[in-house]
Amino acid sequence: MSLPKVAITGIGAVSAFGVGREVYWDAIRRGQSGTRAITEFDVSTYPCKVAAPVPPVDIAAAMPLAGEAAPRDSRADPKRYSRAALFGVVAAREAWNDARLGFGEANAGVIIGSGGGGIDVGERQYQDFFTTGGQHVTPYAIAIGICGMVSSEISIALGVRGISHVLSTGCTSSTDALGYACMLLRQGECDVLLSGGADGCVLPGMIFGFSRMRAVSTHYNDRGAEASRPFDRGRDGFVLGEGAWMLTLELEDRARARGAKIYATIDGYASTCDAYHRVQMDPDGEQIVRCMHTAMARAGRAAEEIGYINYHGTSTQLNDAIESRCTRLAFGALADRIPGSSTKSMIGHPQGASGAAGVVATALALSRGFLPPTINLTDPDPNCDLDFIPNEGRAAQPEAALCNCLGFGSKNSALVLGRSHG
Repeated sequence: MSLPKVAITGIGAVSAFGVGREVYWDAIRRGQSGTRAITEFDVSTYPCKVAAPVPPVDIAAAMPLAGEAAPRDSRADPKRYSRAALFGVVAAREAWNDARLGFGEANAGVIIGSGGGGIDVGERQYQDFFTTGGQHVTPYAIAIGICGMVSSEISIALGVRGISHVLSTGCTSSTDALGYACMLLRQGECDVLLSGGADGCVLPGMIFGFSRMRAVSTHYNDRGAEASRPFDRGRDGFVLGEGAWMLTLELEDRARARGAKIYATIDGYASTCDAYHRVQMDPDGEQIVRCMHTAMARAGRAAEEIGYINYHGTSTQLNDAIESRCTRLAFGALADRIPGSSTKSMIGHPQGASGAAGVVATALALSRGFLPPTINLTDPDPNCDLDFIPNEGRAAQPEAALCNCLGFGSKNSALVLGRSHG
């Protein structure tokens, strides 16, 4: 028996293209690249010189909420936001508004995924500590730098007093947060939840660290827009991205009763662990396949019903090949007939927020009847021989879609989304 469906009734986004879900959708629909040369800090001595950072964002971009008193008091202080919190608050308020919900909504909560939380605060404060003896270290350094503060700032900004949690499970963080949120809604923990992911991680330490790991692209420093190329023979590593993608979630029956528009439903979630290696997938892919199968089973969906896959597709040699092979193992002869794409070809890899970025893209694709492309796919890898919607999106109306997310620590997570009718 399938589980009660959870409706997506609001969407907000802060991405490499700027603020807003329509800005995000327009860019990925057209196959626009958000990756470019890094200019925010000096990378002249770094092997990797490209990323997909969010352009300057101000709290003024955050939408006002119905029922919100103005001016707000000093507890919601944007001057003390980490980048992840700033992105998260702006995207959350857009998603909340989109769902026609107001400030201080009753029986509501926040479940966020973030890989790094306020890692930018930590980098700045440690730099000051080691160079000036900490003369300018803020007394809020620890409070605003911890991962858990992201959901707290969003709860304050929305005025909601229910559960306020952050899941940090690496690259699968926001996929897991969405799965966790769906479980809580089905259990009656809250009537409505704001869920998704936020990371602000295009930073000197992150670029340098991933360069040392040889995980990021270094061959396209002179043409950044081409650096993220999932499933292409010329791929040489991922492009670091960042941003926030937020979704308002409630049970489908409640959403319909209050006349809310529904972008799509979240019908099933699963998570497994290879228990194999801290940064590598198990090449046999058994647990990735089991994760996909379990998510579909919990959604009550047969493999034949899946009409689109949003791939993890990071643009690394090993991971893209393994994910391709696992898709064949999971879907058998059907695999060749299922179109899919990697959003990361356009926005880079926004770490813990990546799953939510893919879910937002998929929900919009289902509601608008158009599948976004995988860009920079000019020389397909023979080991990645599925329909990855190369370079140009296409019109389609699938009934259901699978969103894959794979992460460090051998973690695998998947969500199944369904098209909303009426």
